[in-house]
Amino acid sequence: MQLFLISGLSGSGKSVALNVLEDSGYYCVDNLPAEMLHVLANNLALAGVNRIAVSVDVRSGNNVVLLPQYIDKLRQQDIDVHVLFLDAKNETLVKRFSETRRLHPLSDGVRTLPECVARERELLTEIASIGHHIDTSDLNANALRAWIKQFIALDRARLTLLFESFGFKNGLPLDADLVFDVRCLPNPHYDPVLRPLTGRDRPVIAFLEGTPQVQKMYDDIKGFIENWLPSYIADNRSYLTVAIGCTGGQHRSVYLAERLAQHFKPQQQVLLRHRELTN
Repeated sequence: MQLFLISGLSGSGKSVALNVLEDSGYYCVDNLPAEMLHVLANNLALAGVNRIAVSVDVRSGNNVVLLPQYIDKLRQQDIDVHVLFLDAKNETLVKRFSETRRLHPLSDGVRTLPECVARERELLTEIASIGHHIDTSDLNANALRAWIKQFIALDRARLTLLFESFGFKNGLPLDADLVFDVRCLPNPHYDPVLRPLTGRDRPVIAFLEGTPQVQKMYDDIKGFIENWLPSYIADNRSYLTVAIGCTGGQHRSVYLAERLAQHFKPQQQVLLRHRELTN
């Protein structure tokens, strides 16, 4: 049996993710109490259902903190469990709740909305550390659907190396394991011809490839990953997200993320994302 468990912060897009899995042929259950996971899995196995997607979060109550233990028990039963954790910046979550006028699940008439979000983040700390992390702060629904489809298609037996470009002006991505700052490199933004283009366009590529500092930065990042990737694999990591950041996330970081992904793709399972180019 294959079980996708979706968790994360309220307002981070869990419903979108569950809908993608349902459209992909999974038997989906939303808001399942954490302690009922093994009951659901066993009953559906008897019914011949072998692909399940379940959403579990703080609506389960305090038992949500025991979720990692329940997952371990399922894996001991040879159930193939994959955890997807959706996250977003606190200010983004507060804005989403304010716009929809929905009550936060932890709202009790005493806590403010930011306090509810902070408490929820605290309760989900353990589950966040064991899942594939996706920061949805700057993603629209269509981009998130595309990322979920990529996640479903992965070979779970291999480590996935994810390269993500981003712009520092919009903050650090919450899902990054390694962050490289490339703002020190020459910026195509200051060339009026290159400004509207991206790091995937040939004129920008030519500009950056003609700059010795860019090649040196690429070699250093590539070398660091090549040196340390075996250690991450030995640590039984399923995912490693390498974030490359420049000022706007349009030129330098996009170019380097593309080039690094191209280099490692023949050797590893690679995903490529450009946070600022998804809107």
